[in-house]
Amino acid sequence: MSVLRKYTVIVPVSLSIALFVSSCNENKVSQCQRLIRVVNAGNSLIDQNKGTQVITSIQLSKDLEFVTKSIKELNLKDPKLKEFQSGFVKIFQNLSQSIAKAGKALGATKIADASASGREKIQKARTEIDSALTTATTLGKQSDTLVNQMNKYCSQPE
Repeated sequence: MSVLRKYTVIVPVSLSIALFVSSCNENKVSQCQRLIRVVNAGNSLIDQNKGTQVITSIQLSKDLEFVTKSIKELNLKDPKLKEFQSGFVKIFQNLSQSIAKAGKALGATKIADASASGREKIQKARTEIDSALTTATTLGKQSDTLVNQMNKYCSQPE
């Protein structure tokens, strides 16, 4: 999940928005800031918990579900920001599901016994974990793209 460290790109986004406050409509700026604040909270959770154990991974998945709900509940009026909101909802939903899948697979490896069927369980879990990591990498790239687009949009004057 090393790609997830790229989420730190969002922090400069909020700083950029602060610099452009005078050139943007206050309504648009405040909407951008609210969306960025919730996205940053989710990304912070990921950064703090990446590479952790089963229980932490499952809790992270639940926390990301909460972040997804929080993003959904933002009452954004700007049509373009609603598009970004929808994109982040999908990204966080899929990340939550991938992390939960990886956590459960990791848990399965811990209870596998030293037998042929145990080795099969471990191999299956490894495949699931690899799949989850591939999905997380893809989602990280999608998030980076979305962040860059949102940064560009939020920094433009009305």
